[in-house]
Amino acid sequence: MSRLFPVVATVLALALSGCGNEGTMSGGGSSSGSGSGSGREGGRMDMQEAAERSDAMLDAVLEAVDPDLQWAHGPTTTRACGVTRRRAVMTVVSADRRQTFLDRAEAFWRKSDYRIKAVNKDDVFPAVYAVTEAGFGVSVSFRGKGQAFLEADSPCVKESKVAPSTAEPNGPAYEGVYPLPRPNVRSGFWSGPAD
Repeated sequence: MSRLFPVVATVLALALSGCGNEGTMSGGGSSSGSGSGSGREGGRMDMQEAAERSDAMLDAVLEAVDPDLQWAHGPTTTRACGVTRRRAVMTVVSADRRQTFLDRAEAFWRKSDYRIKAVNKDDVFPAVYAVTEAGFGVSVSFRGKGQAFLEADSPCVKESKVAPSTAEPNGPAYEGVYPLPRPNVRSGFWSGPAD
Protein backbone atom coordinates (compact mmCIF):
# COMPACT_ATOMS: atom_id res chain seq x y z
CA MET A 1 0.00 0.00 0.00
CA SER A 2 2.80 2.45 0.86
CA ARG A 3 4.30 2.01 -2.62
CA LEU A 4 0.99 2.95 -4.19
CA PHE A 5 0.65 6.21 -2.24
CA PRO A 6 3.21 8.29 -4.24
CA VAL A 7 1.44 7.32 -7.48
CA VAL A 8 -2.00 8.18 -6.10
CA ALA A 9 -0.70 11.47 -4.66
CA THR A 10 0.86 12.43 -8.00
CA VAL A 11 -2.34 11.65 -9.90
CA LEU A 12 -4.40 13.68 -7.42
CA ALA A 13 -1.96 16.60 -7.61
CA LEU A 14 -2.14 16.66 -11.39
CA ALA A 15 -5.91 16.38 -11.38
CA LEU A 16 -6.20 19.25 -8.90
CA SER A 17 -3.74 21.46 -10.76
CA GLY A 18 -6.29 22.44 -13.37
CA CYS A 19 -3.87 22.11 -16.24
CA GLY A 20 -5.94 22.39 -19.38
CA ASN A 21 -8.44 24.81 -17.89
CA GLU A 22 -7.29 27.82 -19.86
CA GLY A 23 -10.48 29.77 -19.21
CA THR A 24 -10.24 29.66 -15.42
CA MET A 25 -8.01 32.70 -15.09
CA SER A 26 -10.29 35.14 -16.84
CA GLY A 27 -13.17 34.60 -14.44
CA GLY A 28 -13.80 35.88 -10.92
CA GLY A 29 -11.99 35.05 -7.74
CA SER A 30 -9.64 37.12 -5.71
CA SER A 31 -6.29 37.89 -7.23
CA SER A 32 -3.08 39.05 -5.67
CA GLY A 33 -2.20 40.95 -8.82
CA SER A 34 -4.07 43.49 -10.87
CA GLY A 35 -4.69 43.32 -14.59
CA SER A 36 -1.83 45.73 -15.18
CA GLY A 37 0.95 43.23 -14.36
CA SER A 38 3.80 43.28 -16.86
CA GLY A 39 3.40 39.55 -17.58
CA ARG A 40 -0.28 39.80 -18.52
CA GLU A 41 -1.44 39.40 -22.05
CA GLY A 42 -5.15 39.89 -22.54
CA GLY A 43 -5.71 39.44 -18.79
CA ARG A 44 -3.99 36.04 -18.63
CA MET A 45 -1.64 35.43 -15.72
CA ASP A 46 1.93 34.27 -16.46
CA MET A 47 3.95 31.63 -14.57
CA GLN A 48 5.78 34.18 -12.39
CA GLU A 49 2.53 35.80 -11.31
CA ALA A 50 1.04 32.37 -10.66
CA ALA A 51 4.08 31.44 -8.55
CA GLU A 52 3.72 34.64 -6.51
CA ARG A 53 0.02 33.96 -6.00
CA SER A 54 0.83 30.39 -4.95
CA ASP A 55 3.35 31.74 -2.42
CA ALA A 56 0.68 34.05 -0.99
CA MET A 57 -1.77 31.15 -0.63
CA LEU A 58 0.84 28.98 1.14
CA ASP A 59 1.86 31.88 3.40
CA ALA A 60 -1.78 32.49 4.33
CA VAL A 61 -2.55 28.93 5.35
CA LEU A 62 0.68 28.63 7.35
CA GLU A 63 -0.17 31.87 9.15
CA ALA A 64 -3.69 30.57 9.87
CA VAL A 65 -2.46 27.36 11.50
CA ASP A 66 -1.84 28.04 15.18
CA PRO A 67 0.51 27.50 16.92
CA ASP A 68 3.18 28.25 14.35
CA LEU A 69 4.98 25.53 12.45
CA GLN A 70 8.53 25.90 11.16
CA TRP A 71 8.78 25.42 7.40
CA ALA A 72 11.26 25.51 4.53
CA HIS A 73 10.85 25.85 0.78
CA GLY A 74 10.44 22.71 -1.24
CA PRO A 75 11.32 22.66 -4.94
CA THR A 76 9.44 24.83 -7.43
CA THR A 77 8.50 22.97 -10.59
CA THR A 78 7.03 24.08 -13.89
CA ARG A 79 5.14 22.12 -16.48
CA ALA A 80 3.87 22.94 -19.94
CA CYS A 81 1.24 25.34 -18.67
CA GLY A 82 1.67 25.87 -14.93
CA VAL A 83 3.82 26.09 -11.84
CA THR A 84 3.90 24.38 -8.44
CA ARG A 85 5.29 25.88 -5.23
CA ARG A 86 5.99 23.69 -2.21
CA ARG A 87 6.67 24.05 1.50
CA ALA A 88 7.99 21.35 3.81
CA VAL A 89 7.05 21.51 7.48
CA MET A 90 10.15 21.10 9.65
CA THR A 91 8.20 20.88 12.91
CA VAL A 92 7.61 17.33 14.14
CA VAL A 93 3.83 16.77 14.01
CA SER A 94 2.85 13.75 16.08
CA ALA A 95 0.37 11.20 14.74
CA ASP A 96 -2.12 12.48 17.34
CA ARG A 97 -1.88 16.06 16.01
CA ARG A 98 -1.90 15.45 12.25
CA GLN A 99 -5.68 15.59 11.94
CA THR A 100 -5.71 18.82 13.97
CA PHE A 101 -3.27 20.36 11.48
CA LEU A 102 -5.39 19.20 8.52
CA ASP A 103 -8.61 20.41 10.17
CA ARG A 104 -7.15 23.88 10.72
CA ALA A 105 -5.94 24.13 7.11
CA GLU A 106 -9.33 22.90 5.83
CA ALA A 107 -11.24 25.35 8.03
CA PHE A 108 -9.09 28.23 6.75
CA TRP A 109 -9.67 27.21 3.13
CA ARG A 110 -13.43 26.91 3.65
CA LYS A 111 -13.45 30.37 5.29
CA SER A 112 -11.52 31.64 2.23
CA ASP A 113 -14.17 30.17 -0.12
CA TYR A 114 -11.92 27.42 -1.45
CA ARG A 115 -13.76 24.26 -2.48
CA ILE A 116 -12.59 21.11 -0.69
CA LYS A 117 -11.97 18.51 -3.42
CA ALA A 118 -10.87 15.56 -1.30
CA VAL A 119 -10.03 14.57 2.25
CA ASN A 120 -7.88 11.51 2.86
CA LYS A 121 -8.39 10.22 6.41
CA ASP A 122 -5.68 7.57 6.11
CA ASP A 123 -3.98 6.86 9.45
CA VAL A 124 -0.47 7.06 7.96
CA PHE A 125 -0.79 9.50 5.02
CA PRO A 126 -3.73 11.84 5.71
CA ALA A 127 -4.26 14.81 3.40
CA VAL A 128 -6.69 17.53 2.37
CA TYR A 129 -7.02 18.95 -1.16
CA ALA A 130 -8.78 22.17 -2.13
CA VAL A 131 -9.24 24.35 -5.18
CA THR A 132 -9.75 28.10 -5.49
CA GLU A 133 -12.34 29.74 -7.69
CA ALA A 134 -9.48 30.77 -9.99
CA GLY A 135 -8.42 27.13 -10.42
CA PHE A 136 -5.40 26.91 -8.11
CA GLY A 137 -5.09 23.55 -6.38
CA VAL A 138 -3.75 23.58 -2.82
CA SER A 139 -3.01 20.71 -0.48
CA VAL A 140 -1.56 19.64 2.83
CA SER A 141 -0.39 16.04 2.97
CA PHE A 142 1.57 13.89 5.36
CA ARG A 143 4.20 11.65 3.80
CA GLY A 144 7.23 9.63 4.87
CA LYS A 145 8.20 9.80 8.55
CA GLY A 146 5.10 11.93 9.17
CA GLN A 147 6.45 15.04 7.45
CA ALA A 148 3.81 17.53 6.30
CA PHE A 149 4.03 19.13 2.87
CA LEU A 150 2.02 22.00 1.42
CA GLU A 151 1.65 22.50 -2.32
CA ALA A 152 -0.01 25.08 -4.54
CA ASP A 153 -0.53 24.22 -8.21
CA SER A 154 -1.51 26.89 -10.69
CA PRO A 155 -4.02 26.40 -13.45
CA CYS A 156 -2.73 26.76 -17.00
CA VAL A 157 -1.07 30.14 -17.42
CA LYS A 158 1.09 31.94 -19.94
CA GLU A 159 4.63 30.56 -20.10
CA SER A 160 7.34 32.70 -18.51
CA LYS A 161 10.46 32.37 -16.41
CA VAL A 162 9.89 31.71 -12.72
CA ALA A 163 12.14 33.27 -10.08
CA PRO A 164 12.75 31.60 -6.73
CA SER A 165 10.28 32.47 -4.01
CA THR A 166 10.99 35.64 -2.05
CA ALA A 167 9.02 34.39 0.99
CA GLU A 168 11.38 33.98 3.93
CA PRO A 169 11.16 30.64 5.76
CA ASN A 170 10.74 30.96 9.51
CA GLY A 171 13.72 28.69 10.11
CA PRO A 172 16.78 27.48 8.17
CA ALA A 173 16.44 28.02 4.43
CA TYR A 174 18.27 24.83 3.40
CA GLU A 175 19.28 26.51 0.14
CA GLY A 176 20.73 23.99 -2.28
CA VAL A 177 19.80 21.07 -0.02
CA TYR A 178 17.69 18.34 -1.60
CA PRO A 179 16.10 16.32 -0.33
CA LEU A 180 15.25 18.40 2.72
CA PRO A 181 15.92 16.87 6.12
CA ARG A 182 13.11 15.18 8.00
CA PRO A 183 11.28 17.27 10.62
CA ASN A 184 13.71 18.22 13.37
CA VAL A 185 12.00 21.03 15.32
CA ARG A 186 10.02 20.08 18.42
CA SER A 187 6.88 21.87 19.57
CA GLY A 188 5.13 21.48 22.90
CA PHE A 189 1.79 21.44 21.07
CA TRP A 190 2.49 19.73 17.74
CA SER A 191 5.18 17.20 18.60
CA GLY A 192 4.00 15.37 21.69
CA PRO A 193 6.50 13.49 23.89
CA ALA A 194 9.95 12.80 22.42
CA ASP A 195 10.44 9.28 21.07
